[in-house]
Amino acid sequence: MQLEVGTILEGKVTGITKFGVFVELGEGKTGMVHISEVSSNYVTEITDHVKENQIVKVKVLSIGEDGKIRLSMKKLNGDEPKEKPQPQKREPRQDREPRGDFGFQKKTNQPMSFEDMLTKFKQSSDEKMSDLKRNMDSKRGSGGRRGGR
Repeated sequence: MQLEVGTILEGKVTGITKFGVFVELGEGKTGMVHISEVSSNYVTEITDHVKENQIVKVKVLSIGEDGKIRLSMKKLNGDEPKEKPQPQKREPRQDREPRGDFGFQKKTNQPMSFEDMLTKFKQSSDEKMSDLKRNMDSKRGSGGRRGGR
């Protein structure tokens, strides 16, 4: 029997591991079906799909120079999707408010004057500085002095 890539064969399952299934192909040759090639559906337990000593049909995917034979059960039936679905690009939602107060403001159709923007910036800056100062003062006062002086 001549093994070639693309050949469909029947073989006997001789071993099951967590990563794949070993299939005896005859004439002392054994190939392996990787867990990802067992079914087109996600496989968590290989034993849910095949049992030891079961006769299965497989397709030869490749034959390595070292003699390793890669097999597939899912490509045999044309089970595999021809084209991987492309992820859909999502547009950002315009109706959602930003989370938290990060200094963002909702866009309005009315332009602000420079003086209004400067006043708003100074007010925000003063609030943040007082919060920072209050936070630093509370940290300094709670632990006492360090260094043993």
